[in-house]
Amino acid sequence: MELILTNARIVSMQAGSAGYQPSEPMNVLIQNGQMTAISTKAIDTDAKRIDCSGKLVTPGLIDCHTHLIYAGNRANEFEMRLQGMPYQTIAAQGGGIISTVKATRRASVDELVELALPRLDGLLKSGVTSVEVKSGYGLSLNDEVKMLRAAKALENHRRVKITTTLLAAHALPPEYIGRADDYIEHVCQTIIPQVAEEKLATSVDVFCESVGFNLAQTERVFQCAQTHGLQIKGHTEQLSNLGGTALTARYQGLSADHIEYLDENGVKALAESGTVATLLPGAFYFLRETQKPPVATLRAYQVPMALATDMNPGTSPFADLTLMMNMGCTLFGLTPEETLRGVTVHAAKALGFAETRGQVATGFDADLAIWNIDHPADLSYQVGVPRLHARIVDGAFCHD
Repeated sequence: MELILTNARIVSMQAGSAGYQPSEPMNVLIQNGQMTAISTKAIDTDAKRIDCSGKLVTPGLIDCHTHLIYAGNRANEFEMRLQGMPYQTIAAQGGGIISTVKATRRASVDELVELALPRLDGLLKSGVTSVEVKSGYGLSLNDEVKMLRAAKALENHRRVKITTTLLAAHALPPEYIGRADDYIEHVCQTIIPQVAEEKLATSVDVFCESVGFNLAQTERVFQCAQTHGLQIKGHTEQLSNLGGTALTARYQGLSADHIEYLDENGVKALAESGTVATLLPGAFYFLRETQKPPVATLRAYQVPMALATDMNPGTSPFADLTLMMNMGCTLFGLTPEETLRGVTVHAAKALGFAETRGQVATGFDADLAIWNIDHPADLSYQVGVPRLHARIVDGAFCHD
């Protein structure tokens, strides 16, 4: 299968400032799902031609942290919180994450897919071509497996690339209250081996926090994941500084996510390991937090910063990655270039695809977004104005 884009002004996102500047009109040859030639000169081929008419072409956006698969709705909790009810009270009344767990456990794979598709469509309309989807609302072997199967099934319904992550260590299920160590043992002895054997996920994540799991429990999961050939990710330093980011870095984790309370030692650990720092401004905004991630320190240590929606029912119900780019600028002080790198080249690295996704370059996957804009800063500037002309996923043109 061949395709050629003509008159494309490319924003390649390759290293250096030039990677952010739109090029002169270029031709891009796509063969078998990869970009094989990029040139200002005409490319002699019988491939189908698409005239971009000077539109901007960027890498397809990558949402590297979502909880897209779940059942239930927590809009009522949002309203109760705004009226002053503490989260602890809401949880005691059967709300919070456990309400999502109960609803998700009741749903079938097909129902979970049907519920997730509108959320996925929101991401696709914002130029997304790759999405990471975590489990974590099942908290049992059968239900975590069910969530991962539903996530992988999304590729059968939409032109998108799905990467799955096992987040069984997300919260303590009701049947294990007071027995966190026993649950972690169940995760390590039963859930991880089964998920690895069925190849349902490529990574394992842990919510390492005072309201989640401690360092020793997190390390136990990391060790088990590595034994079974799975990569490491971490929900770390969101509410306090427990050292989960440094632990993730010590295990050569792909990314440490949230990191609002990260200190300089943790940043240094990321820099030394090459682990990506994933910023999630949607949760920061939705929860009206005040502790910002240490962006200046991350810059000083040249830690790559990814940006993601954290799309979930409780703390970040947003299905628009360009909205996160705007929030990254307005809430965290990122530049438009940093936000675009955060949803392309750095997001690709956060998923383990640094050599194949996130750049417009020969040899990379032909996952592209074509935009009706003049400059890439517009992607962080406006929200709600349609700008996407089309997506290309694995070389297939998608006029969404």
